[in-house]
Amino acid sequence: MIKTMIGGLLGGFAMFLTGFLFWGTPLSALAISRADEQAGANLQAALAQALTPTGTGVYVIPDPATAQGTILYGKGPVAQIFYNMGGFPVMDGGALIGGLILALVVGVLIAMALRFVGGGFANRVRASLLIALIAVLWLHIGQAVFNHAPWGYILYLAFSDFVALAIAGTIAAKLMEGKPQATATTDDIFH
Repeated sequence: MIKTMIGGLLGGFAMFLTGFLFWGTPLSALAISRADEQAGANLQAALAQALTPTGTGVYVIPDPATAQGTILYGKGPVAQIFYNMGGFPVMDGGALIGGLILALVVGVLIAMALRFVGGGFANRVRASLLIALIAVLWLHIGQAVFNHAPWGYILYLAFSDFVALAIAGTIAAKLMEGKPQATATTDDIFH
């Protein structure tokens, strides 16, 4: 169990660093579209004027819940806006700490799941790669398929998360290597 925990924590830390590489460096420009400074200021003012009364949330613009909204939605342009009424720092320390904790928890969960996979390192890596692929296909690629999210951003997001999850699983699988052992049971994992 100690190897599992260490593998999960190291895998989670590697996942956090991978996320930083993809999203905290200039590489993120591959995924993000940018408006010029004046257009950004105009959009921010329009958001503050139109959405502040209803508050922080996710908005579909125009709202297709009405007959007029459905017509406007069909004509375009359309947007899905993740709106936050308050500002926060670009490099928010609280979000980074929360993100690190989340990555560590996910890394440990990956390692715990890999304890159920018998057959050693190769089988655990294959299982972690398949699970990572399943996750990004459904959770990310599904957004482009079902919600018409921009493919460039979605593919970058899916690739970055696949790499992060695959690295975490591979590290956990490697550190769990050792004497061949029977497949873990639920009792082994939670005790």
